[in-house]
Amino acid sequence: MPLNRAHVVKVDRRAVIDKRGFTASERQLLVACLILICIVAIVGRLGYLQLFRHSEYLARAARQQQRTIEITPKRGSIYDRNRDPLAMSIPVDSVFAVPIEIGDAQLAAQLLSRVLGIPGDVLEAKLGSAQSFVWIARKVPPDRKEAVEALNLKGIYFQKENQRIYPKRDLAAHVLGFVDLDEKGLGGIEYGLDGQIRGKSEKIVVMADARQRWFDGVEAQRERGADVVLTLDEQIQYIAERELAVAITKTHALAGSVVVMNPNNGEILALANWPKFNPNTANEASAEARMNRAVTALYEPGSTFKLITLAAAFDQGIVRPEEVFDCENGAVYVAGHRIRDHKPFGLLTVSGILAQSSDVGAIKIALRLGAPKFYDYIRAFGFGQLTGVDLPGESKGLVRRLENWSAVSIGSISMGQEVGVTPVQLVTAVSSIANGGLLYQPHVVAELLRENKALPADSLRALAEPRRVIRPETAATLRRLMEGAVLNGTGKLAHLDGWTAAGKTGSAQKIDPATGRYSHTQLIASFTGFAPINNPAVTILVSLDSPVGPHEGGQVAAPVFKRIAEQVLPYLDVPRDIPIEPRLIQVAYKEANASNLAALSDFTPTDFTALPDLSPAESSGIKARSAKSQAAVTVAVDEGGDVPVPDFSGKTVREVTETCLKLGLDPFLVGSGLARSQVPAAGIKVRRGAKLTVQFGAPAAKIAKPKRKRRH
Repeated sequence: MPLNRAHVVKVDRRAVIDKRGFTASERQLLVACLILICIVAIVGRLGYLQLFRHSEYLARAARQQQRTIEITPKRGSIYDRNRDPLAMSIPVDSVFAVPIEIGDAQLAAQLLSRVLGIPGDVLEAKLGSAQSFVWIARKVPPDRKEAVEALNLKGIYFQKENQRIYPKRDLAAHVLGFVDLDEKGLGGIEYGLDGQIRGKSEKIVVMADARQRWFDGVEAQRERGADVVLTLDEQIQYIAERELAVAITKTHALAGSVVVMNPNNGEILALANWPKFNPNTANEASAEARMNRAVTALYEPGSTFKLITLAAAFDQGIVRPEEVFDCENGAVYVAGHRIRDHKPFGLLTVSGILAQSSDVGAIKIALRLGAPKFYDYIRAFGFGQLTGVDLPGESKGLVRRLENWSAVSIGSISMGQEVGVTPVQLVTAVSSIANGGLLYQPHVVAELLRENKALPADSLRALAEPRRVIRPETAATLRRLMEGAVLNGTGKLAHLDGWTAAGKTGSAQKIDPATGRYSHTQLIASFTGFAPINNPAVTILVSLDSPVGPHEGGQVAAPVFKRIAEQVLPYLDVPRDIPIEPRLIQVAYKEANASNLAALSDFTPTDFTALPDLSPAESSGIKARSAKSQAAVTVAVDEGGDVPVPDFSGKTVREVTETCLKLGLDPFLVGSGLARSQVPAAGIKVRRGAKLTVQFGAPAAKIAKPKRKRRH
């Protein structure tokens, strides 16, 4: 039977409905429900993640996208008493890598090795590691930083850090100390006050984008450490170090120390040691060179200890300066032991015993005093215990307890044997004689500053109150006797031109390690004294270890005292107290120009007129070396290059140093204050690494008449 069109269409529509089971409206409703379910699931999941898993995923994202790097903190500067910088920190660049960004670690390591001088296998191991951050080179010079930049390596970045520099190089190195790569103090003031100078740590956040490309973030924390003002005077420190260096050269001594102290308050104005080192390259120096001998090295003081023997006797009133002792032609028996004098003396007054440094006379005075009283005075003067000086590594010396003294000990100790002292201990004790009998705590730190404001007194270790060790009358008597030792005794070469001076020589035999006995050739030659007598401004100790040739304290140490005192006293504007002929004036700092005393960054003596004890041959040799050094500087700076020399006129030492290091130049800083002249002149182009000599100085009026220092 044939079907019509309407019937066919009706049958087809009904077939579709039967096959799918849904109408069009039903299908739409189903899709809407599915969409709603998905939305609810997504929102629920998001809500769950935001409300319950937020902290976890945030931490995971932070670990993937950022790294916090702790870098060296900004250390405070260290200044001398006149606020001239001795140590400061400047920003430098360090190189780090993100290994995941480096495609060919071997090639990158080879390229970096040529520029940085680091073995290629070391760099390849770092660049091929699974870490997300590795240091490549810390605190690189500007020229190397530019060379690394020129390589344009993917995954290699730079980060600013702080680097400690000492613009005066080895000046006061043993007081300042040094730091390690992470700016942690390892010696001297840098170590002793590391907590205050170092400040809080600095952290840098390094970020990564979605493709793990790294870029610098922001600093999370920054607080600079406190600045330190020392009691040292840069000029006096230079004088002490220069004269010690000259003495070492002349005597061929193994080592030596010089301490200059204000006897009226315990301030150390200069502390010099030999051997020396440059704290900018401290890792290249030996442990012996870095040792602060003035506070750590023990030695038998020898005849300088007779001052303590006589101080105790005078203070107890058992002897008088005019009293005569029989020195028995240079020999005395103590507990059956024969002790010989360095010279045979007969009858000597107490004044003569000190002036001629008679061992027999000192022993007889000590025997009259008695061991218990003698021991009490030794301890009262601070021997056998720490002085409290604010420098690390101080030794307390060696003084055996009274019950451990042998029968002969009182004789040995009275002339400076069987007892070990440090230079700081001895100069502190002599200062108490100079100031009238008060023992002050020696110190090198004057104050701490932050943003040029003094920190509270409790930021520093409190100084002990001075304590009286002898009566003023005793101190006055000893000063008069010590003057006699300089005028008529073993210390004649310490006589000053224009000022009264008092002092005592020492020549202590060292123990020969091979025999265990006192050596007849190896000695510690020393001299300690002060000037002027009636109003002492400085106490100076000079110690030379094992001088060759003339080796007694009066021969080799006393002249060093003289040269130092005759430069320091006019610099401090201390009035002369005795007449002087003009032809005898060797050094007058009030009339000297800056170049006579300002080469603080170089130890080659340039003021040849201030070295009267040099032979013509020695003077010629020093001048030749100095001329050769200057010629080398001239050659270095005259060669052509592409770095124009800036104009440093009126700039500070810090500004000149930072500018030179940024340009890759080697500054040769002369003096202190503001820049006055330079070689080469501004505008001349030089090569990177060239040396620039910059002369610093105060205004002309200040040079003509130095500012008068306050004396307590």
